[in-house]
Amino acid sequence: MRGLETSVVKLRHEVFKEVSKVAYDSAPENINSDIEAIPYAITPTEVPQYRESIYRERAIASERVRLAMGMSLRPADKPVHLTSGLDQSNISDKYYEPPLMQVIPSACDACEENAYEVTNQCRGCVAKACVAACPKGAISIVDGKSVIDKSKCIRCGKCKAACPYDAIAHKVRPCAQACGIKAIGSDELGRARINNEICVGCGQCMVSCPFGAIADKSQIFQLIQAIKKGDYIVAVVAPAIVGQFGPDVTLAQISGALKDIGFKEVHEVASGADVGASTEAHHYVEDVVTGKLPFLLTSCCPAWAMLAKKQFPQLIGEVSQALTPMVATARRVKQKPPNARVVFIGPCAAKKLEASRASVRSDVDFVITFEELSGMFDSRNIDFSKYEKGVAIHEATGAGRGYAVAGGVASAIEACVHEYYPGVEVKIEHAEGLDACKKILLLAKLGKKNGCLIEGMGCPGGCVAGAGTNVPVEKAAAEVKKFVENSTKKIPPKDLYEIQLP
Repeated sequence: MRGLETSVVKLRHEVFKEVSKVAYDSAPENINSDIEAIPYAITPTEVPQYRESIYRERAIASERVRLAMGMSLRPADKPVHLTSGLDQSNISDKYYEPPLMQVIPSACDACEENAYEVTNQCRGCVAKACVAACPKGAISIVDGKSVIDKSKCIRCGKCKAACPYDAIAHKVRPCAQACGIKAIGSDELGRARINNEICVGCGQCMVSCPFGAIADKSQIFQLIQAIKKGDYIVAVVAPAIVGQFGPDVTLAQISGALKDIGFKEVHEVASGADVGASTEAHHYVEDVVTGKLPFLLTSCCPAWAMLAKKQFPQLIGEVSQALTPMVATARRVKQKPPNARVVFIGPCAAKKLEASRASVRSDVDFVITFEELSGMFDSRNIDFSKYEKGVAIHEATGAGRGYAVAGGVASAIEACVHEYYPGVEVKIEHAEGLDACKKILLLAKLGKKNGCLIEGMGCPGGCVAGAGTNVPVEKAAAEVKKFVENSTKKIPPKDLYEIQLP
């Protein structure tokens, strides 16, 4: 479903747009009633479009509104008003109450986790290969067609493999299939449930659910309150932003639009990536090449780093201590002016968790995704097909901008090593998707990746495939490639790693 303008994508966009409108425009005395009206603005008729009743659609929309305002879902077994908790949420500071990712129970279709089912493609053939292949005798012939007895089925898939017509479907839960670390199970009613002890917040479950039953919490409501308050709000934008608002929309136009909706400055996060590439190049040569460390794990992807720390705590010493691009950029920005409030704008849901860590909380004040920003733009009637303003930004090298695609981090570090230390070779390994990341961490733990620089990306494709993106991964990757190629400078200077960031 990635990259398609589905009804789920449209509904999420409408929620972000309407919440942004209320945040920008509502008078304090009207804010409760204006929030109450949002589900009706999203579902304006009495005829349901997606569910069996308009009442269920509005109930689900109400929960989406709460999450978009940073609030938690309401319990299903007791009456709680839509605006309950608004006093805590209606502030001009970061508001976060875990967990980040939440399943909306009323939206979940309770998909089967793992089941095999004979479809109408069955031709009732003479061979009955499915019957012969089943080790448990779970398949019988009824009215000439195969039928699976689910009480006997062990879900081995041998029947599906044997069928010459591919008439047996393997039914899986899309969100669980997308989760590379198996953090999704079922509740007592068969609905999806996220194990928050395992979850790293990548959001791949969210973008894979065809019912839109999983959503993350947003900070756009609090951010807009800070803008209205008159705070000095600075945007730091991830390099994956190119192409996210249309193929012909430039970074300069996006920068101009950001200033139109209340931001005072706009900076490239790729400049922080340049610091990271330079720093990790030196770390690799000084620590891995010399044998002080067996290998080096890159640190820029929060889902990858969290996976390593949660499931492979013995490898913490091998995770690079270099500042992530987001944090490095934020610290640089806050040096001047000191009262700046930094907003990271990127493709990644997990960055919201990184920015909530005690060591980062004072550096990054808000995190929003490209998807959420699109809702903010629409609420202010920003139309890029007619937008002509622009504020050019040239702060980063091609190396830092390339961090947005899988393999880009390792490539940037490798280029820096070759420039700074001629003749030193770099052994590169990279994994994309949490299942692949987990496998490579296991191999590293077993001593099979010694001497390597190991890049991990939680999302298949890299940051351009993050849960908060607006366009297909392939298009986004192509735009980043052009962004890198058009960069005036290719790699950061050797001494950049020595920059002092408090």
